[in-house]
Amino acid sequence: MVAALFYGSAAFSQIHRMEHRDSSVVSRTYNLNPVVVTGSGHHQRLKSTATPVRVMSSQEIREQGITTFDGAIQRMMPQVSMAPNAMGSFLRLNGLGNKYILILVNGQKLTGDISNNTDLNRINMARVKRIEVLDGAASSLYGSDAIAGVINIITDQPTQDLISVTNNTRVSGYGQMTEAVSLDIYKNGFGSYTSFTHDRADSYQTTGLEYVKGSDTDTQQTIAPFFTGYRSHIIGQKFTYAPNRQLALNAGMDYSYKITDRPDTRADITGGTDYEMRYKGFRWNVGGIYKFTNRHSLQADFTVDRFRYGKEYDVETKDYTIGDYVQSKKQRSMEGELKAILGLTNHSTTIFGADWRTDYLNATSGNIDQSVWMLAAYAQHEQRLLKDLTATLGLRLTHHETFDNRLTPKATLMYAPGNLRFRATYSAGFRAPGLDELYYHYFSVNRGKPQISFGNQSLSPEKSHYFSLNAEYRDEVIAVSLTGFVNRINDMVIKQNIPVDDASRQMLMNEFPEMTQDQASKLVSYARYQNSDKGDVKGMQLNLSANVFKGFNLNANYVYTYARSMETDDNGQEVWRPLERSIRHAATVAVNYHHAWRRYGLNVNINGRLQSKTYYPDYEDAPGYGVWNLHTTHSFHVARWAYVEANIGVDNIFDRVDRRIDSSIRKYALYSPGRMLVAGLRVKFHAQ
Repeated sequence: MVAALFYGSAAFSQIHRMEHRDSSVVSRTYNLNPVVVTGSGHHQRLKSTATPVRVMSSQEIREQGITTFDGAIQRMMPQVSMAPNAMGSFLRLNGLGNKYILILVNGQKLTGDISNNTDLNRINMARVKRIEVLDGAASSLYGSDAIAGVINIITDQPTQDLISVTNNTRVSGYGQMTEAVSLDIYKNGFGSYTSFTHDRADSYQTTGLEYVKGSDTDTQQTIAPFFTGYRSHIIGQKFTYAPNRQLALNAGMDYSYKITDRPDTRADITGGTDYEMRYKGFRWNVGGIYKFTNRHSLQADFTVDRFRYGKEYDVETKDYTIGDYVQSKKQRSMEGELKAILGLTNHSTTIFGADWRTDYLNATSGNIDQSVWMLAAYAQHEQRLLKDLTATLGLRLTHHETFDNRLTPKATLMYAPGNLRFRATYSAGFRAPGLDELYYHYFSVNRGKPQISFGNQSLSPEKSHYFSLNAEYRDEVIAVSLTGFVNRINDMVIKQNIPVDDASRQMLMNEFPEMTQDQASKLVSYARYQNSDKGDVKGMQLNLSANVFKGFNLNANYVYTYARSMETDDNGQEVWRPLERSIRHAATVAVNYHHAWRRYGLNVNINGRLQSKTYYPDYEDAPGYGVWNLHTTHSFHVARWAYVEANIGVDNIFDRVDRRIDSSIRKYALYSPGRMLVAGLRVKFHAQ
């Protein structure tokens, strides 16, 4: 198994070897040059890619005691931040939010969002081989949404065993538990990979208080959770077949289910809810690759992804009984891709590709039942010009049903003398307006106040220009990397509030006959999607990793991000403001020690995340924090056919908790409930 300790624009890869052909327990060596795919679009050694990529492997994730995608990406990547809530996890990468981050599973887009918050619980961590993160715009290869960056989850299909069964359990405080079971079978080129994951967590509070409505001093008890609990399941099945060395076929599916677990409405205290949010996803794909030679191949993939969510009532109300389900949104995507990877000369790699995608959206609350399609063709040529100089040029032409054509180029240059790497990158990004932004026709009443939003079919795509310079040194002992970048975004799509006068109030009543005269009288403004703001993100990343001595590795990563947007204020003046939820300074640190005594292996991992305050321009900023974790893994090679990993550790060693009282103006960045004991057990049985 491969574990990656990322550094700067490259990555450490740990190859774990064990006696008797098992690969997870006793001894370990470091490979400084793993294979990656996301940066260039084809498999390539990391030192050879002109586009920096960060890598996290399943082994590294396990060594830090992590079983969720949220935990892995935030604990190990300082440029990423998360904000969990009942409507999904709000993800930010280098200051930019969910809708600017393209999340892929084996190169195919993950569909399904709740209020632009991607449902990350759909990611089957039991099957993750590695996670590759590409910073910055990448639309020349990946099309729409790749403005802030690309996160590509690569899954694992082991072939070394005839049959293997693995069970992985993790438990900690506040009802947090993950149970993952997998069955893998491989023989004569045929592979079957089955997995089931159950993940759950209880709701919790940090204070149990809230301000009385209309007061900033008087408080009262509440049962409203600070963190919303949930229960989720993922069932995955994949088949592979390779009848010879040239042809490899695959087909797979994943079914996901999640429901929140919030306190019910009560008459004696505030904070309860009448319903839970329920989410379901079903994703299937087929694909294959044919290798004419080692340097010439043709790849085809087809994916269908379905996602829906809504309200499931667990309290009887005037309109609903217990068990009633009211759908809010249903999404579906169909995507097909054909890609040729060619080695036309000894020192070049050329990619030609075409893909088609259709998105469907049915949103009851927004009165939408629409679809939109995109068709694209792209090409990329990577050429070694001189002994140590490599250039890459790429171009993508996308035709979108609503905004016609968009060209997105890419150009990189890498100079690599000896152990040094110098990289320069320019890449363009774009984001097609979402179906909700194009077609929304939304009306609701929240606490007696009407809320209205309109889509806009005249929207233009959001566009970005990304520039970066990178310098890196690495050898077998130390790796250090420094990257500076600028990402400029134009035509950002926002909800613009439009004041209501008597004429527009009558227009809105005609648009929404269900709105009463009393509700209309309370309207102050309504929202309409517009191309308005500009974004400007500048930053620097410094990364260091060192093999201090055998078995001991130090990894430190620091990111400075200055993210802001130009907005029009109430007086019609353009002003620059920090992007909401952006963080100026963030760092992650990990110290890892491994030692083996015959059939027993010990791994000790201390890791921490430190960050400055989180900006909320219209609210109170969230204070910075530092959280440290300790995790130990005890591996036992008990027989040729079995091994056991016992895990124990402490999350949030110094008990850092944000205990500010919730209010309408207060926002948060740290969502930890405090210090928690973590324990886990991983057992694998296998036959050669």
